[in-house]
Amino acid sequence: MDPFDAGAGGILRQPKAVWATAGASVVAFMGIGLVDPILPSIAKGLDASAGQVSLLFTSYFLITALAMLVTGFVSSRIGGRKTLLLGLAFVVVFAGLAGTSDTVGQLVGYRAGWGLGNALFVSTALAVIVGAAAGGSAAAILLYESALGLGMACGPLLGALLGDASWRYPFFGTAFLMAIGFLCITVFLKEQPKPARKTSLLDPIKALGHGGLASAAVSAFFYNYTFFTVLAFTPFVLNMTPYKSGAVFFAWGVLLAVFSVLVAPRMQRRFGSLKVLGGSLLLLAADVLVLGYGNHTAAIVCTILSGAFIGVNNTVYTELALGVSDAPRPVASAGYNFVRWFAAAAAPYFAPKIEEWTDVHIPFVVAAVTALLGAVVVVVRRRALTHDAEELEPKHATEDSVTVFAN
Repeated sequence: MDPFDAGAGGILRQPKAVWATAGASVVAFMGIGLVDPILPSIAKGLDASAGQVSLLFTSYFLITALAMLVTGFVSSRIGGRKTLLLGLAFVVVFAGLAGTSDTVGQLVGYRAGWGLGNALFVSTALAVIVGAAAGGSAAAILLYESALGLGMACGPLLGALLGDASWRYPFFGTAFLMAIGFLCITVFLKEQPKPARKTSLLDPIKALGHGGLASAAVSAFFYNYTFFTVLAFTPFVLNMTPYKSGAVFFAWGVLLAVFSVLVAPRMQRRFGSLKVLGGSLLLLAADVLVLGYGNHTAAIVCTILSGAFIGVNNTVYTELALGVSDAPRPVASAGYNFVRWFAAAAAPYFAPKIEEWTDVHIPFVVAAVTALLGAVVVVVRRRALTHDAEELEPKHATEDSVTVFAN
């Protein structure tokens, strides 16, 4: 059945509960890149350094990583609807407070609370959408997938549009949109059955005892350092107005979404997961080197182009991580993300520090090296990263890609 079919069960004929959750998901994913175009404006407004402002990402993703041990524990006990509402409530409160910040320390702290709320929400949203959808999971997954791509692409754009007037407005705008999402889910979403088995706090850690999952997590850790060097440090290098920076990262987000959803699965079917991942990591390493050493135009082009490699990597890492693990998908996903999100917290902190210690080029050299290290792990641990001694086929790339990114 075509998931775009307007008939019963198609993507266009879903219950209001599904649309409410998907709409809130768009805003949740927008929050990841929302601050990108306004980082220089925040630094100027709060008289802060690039390193201090980059801690907005560090606090956000550090809490997200730690929350991976908590989200399954919470949702398996209080249910999906209450977990969604709890996460949305955190985002509304802390995004609103972020807009009132008078110091960068306050802003970093509020961003951490925002990260906890976002983790609770996005780790539960896919399961809720699939459970409430009409006509099976295919259309529901596609709808969630579209929300992810739309949010990643539009976050920088919203940040630019609102941030051009004041760096505070994107935070207030997010709080307002999430408040609407909270009301819609309260009205339209009914509580769903709780899982038959409750998840413990240690289940994701135990899942990492599997060699394949641990190898994927370590490789993804190195890759994520590269990813978030681009996302968090590049805006300072580009040094553009919020509008121009927002346009650059909007184009970046579009490429990320297209290559993650449409291109990566086709490449996997043709070349195999490990070859695609290794090649994409090598190309990403070359791209960030040119970004760091090229002129301003080259830096813009390479920033946008990196979205393509990041999109491919996100999907293939997901297929590897969940395909080789013998743990339930939510548990394996939580363990995998627990490891890799620590790199997302580390890169925004260390990249400006490395610039202070050396020069503006070296953070990108380090990012290129970490991408290469990710490829080395894939090559060295290729046997562990396969299932039944054969290279993985992308049997469930679409479902897994949204699951692992969300969780």
